[in-house]
Amino acid sequence: MPKGLLEQGWLASARKCISPHFNARPDNEVSLLVIHNISLPAGCFGLGHIDGLFQGCLDINADESFTELAGLQVSAHFLIRRDGEVVQYVSCDDRAWHAGVSEHNGRKGCNDFALGIELEGTDSSGYTDEQYQQLILLTLELMAQYPMLNVNNIVGHCDIAPGRKTDPGFSFDWPRYKHAIAGN
Repeated sequence: MPKGLLEQGWLASARKCISPHFNARPDNEVSLLVIHNISLPAGCFGLGHIDGLFQGCLDINADESFTELAGLQVSAHFLIRRDGEVVQYVSCDDRAWHAGVSEHNGRKGCNDFALGIELEGTDSSGYTDEQYQQLILLTLELMAQYPMLNVNNIVGHCDIAPGRKTDPGFSFDWPRYKHAIAGN
């Protein structure tokens, strides 16, 4: 992914799957990157349910566990699937609804100033080499476009919502990821 492939907050190489669950950033600030994980149903990969959830059209009858998601309005900027496919739901210039009740360095409401990247996975499933490769490339592109982003402003959902969230989980290889982005 060469530099400069982000235009008006959209990554040229990503599959677009536009979500209605976003709004304007209050200060146009992007200074935090939050890494999440997701699978629908839990522990199942490669299905289209994540797109449905983020687009507000999840078929809640498709799985018994989906009834608790009825009416939920959530999104992320990006999803990186197990095979490395990058999907974008919300422009990076807008506020996606991924962090929920959250706080970073004394600032509440992280959605206001954060980008959210979902990795298809679970806390314990581990992540694929393709996901790490795409995550590293995407992170470098985002850091090039948003100068307030740096290796110290990249956190897990667990770090901004402790006690409420655990993702990306103990299986995420933070040293591998941070070493790769710090070395560039």
